[in-house]
Amino acid sequence: MKHLQSALANWEGSSRKLDWSCSLIVASLVGAFGSSFLYGYNLSVVNAPAPYIKAFYNESWERRHGHPTDPDTLTLLWSVTVSIFAIGGLVGTLIVKLIGRVLGRKYTLLVNNGFAISAALLMACSLQAGTFEMLIVGRFIMGVDGGIALSALPMYLSEISPKEIRGSLGQVTAIFICVGVFTGQVLGLPELLGKESTWPYLFGVIAVPAVVQLVSLPFLPESPRYLLLEKHDQVAAEQAFRTFLGKEDVSRELEEVLAERRVQRNVRLVSVLELLMSPFVRWQVGTVVITMACYQLCGLNAIWFYTNSIFGKAGIPPEKIPYITLSTGGIEILAAVFSGLVIERLGRRPLLIGGFGLMTLFFGILTATLTLQDHAPWVPYLSIVCILAIIASFCSGPGGIPFILTGEFFQQSQRPAAFIVAGTVNWLSNFAVGLLFPFIQKSLDTYCFLVFAAICLTGAVYFYFVLPETKNRTYAEISQAFAKRNKAFPPEEKIDLAVTDDKMIGKPEPDSSTLDSYVKNGVV
Repeated sequence: MKHLQSALANWEGSSRKLDWSCSLIVASLVGAFGSSFLYGYNLSVVNAPAPYIKAFYNESWERRHGHPTDPDTLTLLWSVTVSIFAIGGLVGTLIVKLIGRVLGRKYTLLVNNGFAISAALLMACSLQAGTFEMLIVGRFIMGVDGGIALSALPMYLSEISPKEIRGSLGQVTAIFICVGVFTGQVLGLPELLGKESTWPYLFGVIAVPAVVQLVSLPFLPESPRYLLLEKHDQVAAEQAFRTFLGKEDVSRELEEVLAERRVQRNVRLVSVLELLMSPFVRWQVGTVVITMACYQLCGLNAIWFYTNSIFGKAGIPPEKIPYITLSTGGIEILAAVFSGLVIERLGRRPLLIGGFGLMTLFFGILTATLTLQDHAPWVPYLSIVCILAIIASFCSGPGGIPFILTGEFFQQSQRPAAFIVAGTVNWLSNFAVGLLFPFIQKSLDTYCFLVFAAICLTGAVYFYFVLPETKNRTYAEISQAFAKRNKAFPPEEKIDLAVTDDKMIGKPEPDSSTLDSYVKNGVV
């Protein structure tokens, strides 16, 4: 009975500690709805109206030149329309540090809505204007929006959340990417906007989340870490902590950031080159690069390529395949929500390693079932199960954790440059998959999945041996976990280690009231 009472007391204490404030929930939902949701939506929205968009390109070309476009030119135009989104994303990633330094996290997200709204207007009006270039330029601008959003949003969520729920809050980014993909699939159905007369409205919808974020986010505070460490505004930072944490006593959180400010008092924001050359974060940078590369190169795009043909082989009528495909979007959302619920219990490391490990297993099985799918009537159904299992494995860990780790690995002065590195790898890998996958598929056919299985296995092995657990750890503690592998201790880690040694030999610690008074006076 005593053990039960103790367990209940511990559970109640942890529940109180993990309470989410209303402001924290609103900030995560509004921030993700106007950012990562749009990224996911633009990944899937071009699939359903593709035949109508190609017909529009052909009509516009014939109107200008007096003859239809040849098939090769039409294929090139469509490829540019799809792939230019990744090029815009790379541009957005490269400029986010410059914008963020001047505007901060919150106002970067707000200004980014201007890109989304202008892109929505261009693409929605392209058919009426009879100018297909407007659609291509709009896709590029949406890519810029996505590049900025996937850097600024994880930084903002990472900096406003207490470390106890930092993983769950960060997973909101991945959940809304999945919701965006699913929304694009639903609105693209013929009964809704996936018709020849209404496909431009699919792109006009983009303006809705942007406007919602534009009118909601100004009522929420800026990142308290940004206010204190970069703007040196302790009063505003303290008020932001109170708003996001939903409590008056924020001395512990303020003390943690003040300790970081004391170390970084004379440290400016580092450049990308300085980050890459720094011996103190060598393994952090390498881990982020490998994580983001595996995120894009793990083969999920190949799964979308084969989905319709596999469903057809299973005997599903062609007119019903778009509706069955919605199940993949639903699986994505459920797996991402599951990951958000368990990430603070299981940790980042098991979800990431387990996700890539399961993807390796199911890619191997899928290769066998696709090779043998004509040998038995039940084999295509096993292929469908493998597809859903691969999607669930990806979204339960690898689909969202890379963005969380990028925010957790680095100190405030290094974080913008780290997100530029992560975003550059992300978008270049995205572009490489779109460029190379048709050739891989043509040469290897169904055996192309073995390439992706090898990539997933490589990622799982690397994370098993290198990745430390970051759950419920401060930024300084995560940095210390990498210090031994880096064989270099930054100055702040030496200070932390010295403090730890003092505690170990029994030196007295200041009582809480004294510490609170120090914090109020800006002294730690």
